[in-house]
Amino acid sequence: MTTYDERASLSDLTATVDRVRRSVESVIEGKPEVVRLSLTVLLAEGHLLIEDVPGVGKTMLAKALARSVDCSVRRIQFTPDLLPSDITGVSVYDQQRQEFEFKPGAIFAQIVIGDEINRASPKTQSALLESMEERQVTIDGHSYELPDPFMVVATQNPVEMEGTYPLPEAQRDRFMARVSIGYPSPEAELRMLDVHGGLSPLDDLEPVAHAHEIAKLAEAVRGIHVSEPVRRYAVELVAGTRSHPELRLGASPRATLHLLRAAKATAALDGRDFVLPDDVRGLAVPVLAHRLLPTAQVRLSGRTAEQIVTEILQRVPVPAAHPREAPPQPPLYGRPPQRGY
Repeated sequence: MTTYDERASLSDLTATVDRVRRSVESVIEGKPEVVRLSLTVLLAEGHLLIEDVPGVGKTMLAKALARSVDCSVRRIQFTPDLLPSDITGVSVYDQQRQEFEFKPGAIFAQIVIGDEINRASPKTQSALLESMEERQVTIDGHSYELPDPFMVVATQNPVEMEGTYPLPEAQRDRFMARVSIGYPSPEAELRMLDVHGGLSPLDDLEPVAHAHEIAKLAEAVRGIHVSEPVRRYAVELVAGTRSHPELRLGASPRATLHLLRAAKATAALDGRDFVLPDDVRGLAVPVLAHRLLPTAQVRLSGRTAEQIVTEILQRVPVPAAHPREAPPQPPLYGRPPQRGY
């Protein structure tokens, strides 16, 4: 059964996240589902990729999320001339001390905003790989730990646009979810003209949560129970992408872990200490689609990875067993976050 301490953690989580949600939604008009997914990724200790056409608020969403939490924030503007050392840092020789001194790069922050990540060269993009996966940076044989919590929020324009470099498969697989903001409704756009017509709403945005609160809540999310039928359901969904005839590359085992971690965060946002199959279904498209590679024929036909994931959802049977039929595992609170994948 759920202990008093666990109930208190879930209560604190929903109250804190609600403050952050209202703060972000004061800037991002009419996109509650996008804001919710962003908070889900934050609590699941993942990284978020925001992909859409220019001018719909990709960078505004990333900045609003970062400013709503009292933590260290760095912004990296990705350009063709950006070097990997600008991101990770560099060792500089100190003449007086006669030794090398490490100068940290922009990645050493708790929330890192990578603006237009696909405008940098693939060599520079790959500088994020170690930090996003292992939360550390290795320079000249020395590893430097990154702060906790740590989240990369990257924006990119569609790869067909001029002057962009598609993210390699390994880089896309590091992002827990991809979201597209889309154009606002006419009513939301009218409100945006009123709010954004003068000063930027970001100027008045104040932090409503502390970094240590987010770290504590992420620890609580790790303790959410996932029953064996729900785990098996997630595995079958991911396996369906690997055998699909219209895909050259299916989702990795890392995708399965990301799917369940995001489902745990979704359950916590709803005040539950267990995951439902609907939590997994609702996250399948944003968590899996950006990792898939359709065949050339499929791309020419105009079908998308999102449509293929939706088809797989319709084919894989939803478990009928109650999610709490198995006894919950011992609480994971206090355990260090699992690295790898």
